[in-house]
Amino acid sequence: MGYRATLGGTTYGFADLRALLAKASPARSGDQLAGIAADSAQERVAARLALADVPLTTFLSEAVVPYEIDEVTRLIVDTHDAAAFAPVAHLSVGAFRDWLLSETATSAALQALAPGLMPEMVAAVSKLMRNQDLMLVASRCRVVTRFRDTIGLPGHLAVRLQPNHPSDSPAGILASILDGLMYGAGDAVIGVNPAADSVPAMVQLLKLLDELIQRHQVPTQSCVLTHVTNTLHAIGQGAPVDLVFQSVGGTEGTNRSFGIDLALLDEAHAAALSLARGTLGDNVMYFETGQGSALSAGAHHGVDQQTIEARAYAVARRYRPLLVNTVVGFIGPEYLYDGKQIVRAGLEDHFCGKLLGLPMGCDICYTNHAEADSDDMDNLLVLLAASGLNFTMGVPGADDVMLNYQSTSFHDALFVRQLLGLQRAPEFEAWLQRMGVTDAAGALCPAPARPALAASLAGLLPGATP
Repeated sequence: MGYRATLGGTTYGFADLRALLAKASPARSGDQLAGIAADSAQERVAARLALADVPLTTFLSEAVVPYEIDEVTRLIVDTHDAAAFAPVAHLSVGAFRDWLLSETATSAALQALAPGLMPEMVAAVSKLMRNQDLMLVASRCRVVTRFRDTIGLPGHLAVRLQPNHPSDSPAGILASILDGLMYGAGDAVIGVNPAADSVPAMVQLLKLLDELIQRHQVPTQSCVLTHVTNTLHAIGQGAPVDLVFQSVGGTEGTNRSFGIDLALLDEAHAAALSLARGTLGDNVMYFETGQGSALSAGAHHGVDQQTIEARAYAVARRYRPLLVNTVVGFIGPEYLYDGKQIVRAGLEDHFCGKLLGLPMGCDICYTNHAEADSDDMDNLLVLLAASGLNFTMGVPGADDVMLNYQSTSFHDALFVRQLLGLQRAPEFEAWLQRMGVTDAAGALCPAPARPALAASLAGLLPGATP
């Protein structure tokens, strides 16, 4: 039907909702690469003016990716909760922004609204928001999940301990885990990206992590971040699988490029639930996403990368995950060119995921050929932590030696916790205190107070005697 707006005496036209959303997006290299970005700042402002007047109900009838060809669209449309949507159904995108920033949008109201929101709605309203707007609304959205500990409580920030090793050396992985635990990291998950993509290698890693967790009664969960089919094979072999991992995208074609579909994720979710390994809850899935994956796969259908990213959260939402991680700068400068674009994308992803009811974390990261540095990551870490981030990454030295990218470190997590007064997951914090790693206030104890834990963990190394 087309959309129009007049700015400075010039009338701008936008062919459909897909084009309008793309032109209204903040500038980023991925949309420019796709040839769908606004041609000027003036056109971008005009698109936002037009978008602000679009009724939210328009998204119920105009799909950015056709219903007939895309199972993600069908999932979004078929699971929409009209009753939950009713309180805002009369609003335009611009009025919805005003509502979200009002005192009416309490944590309870946002939680009740989440099932009624479509990803395209939250992507649209984010395009009308400043960074501070995204932060304020996201900070009100609380999503709490549980497996062996509790993640997402107000005033808390968890950390994924990421002990990757370029050859999957058990000694190297355990040394990194010991390093992380001594810094009080690991309450979100101890998650390894394996160098070897094989089921036998995965099973060995799972056994290594499970032995550590069970021997020391660590109230956390493990995950080997391999393809979901490998995890299903490992479950079939009786491996100790806590969480099922998978990268997901916002279109059927993107997910097909990952070798998955919804039916396969349904199977994996059911298999993980059947193990009943959680002691506090049954949130058993761990998903990772990232702006640009659909364009990289040639499966974006002309939709801007931020809207496609929000659609990936509809896939994640179906499975009540423990963790959702937007790996915000990992794909590279072709999609997010510099620190400014990475910071904006991280805030957008966190806002959209939380508004849709997801337990959002962020791998605050960049590749070495991006126009970004650790100062940009410091900025985003503080902004997200102030916005109610559920978890972040803990990588030894912030430099992942297996994946070859720059992330956040164990001491970065200490910094932001001290700065903002954030705590660890309560069950994990209690364990750290019992082990002499932290004191009653959550501060790290001096090193001499911790030799028993170090010696005990060292006993897990190959060749060591118990």
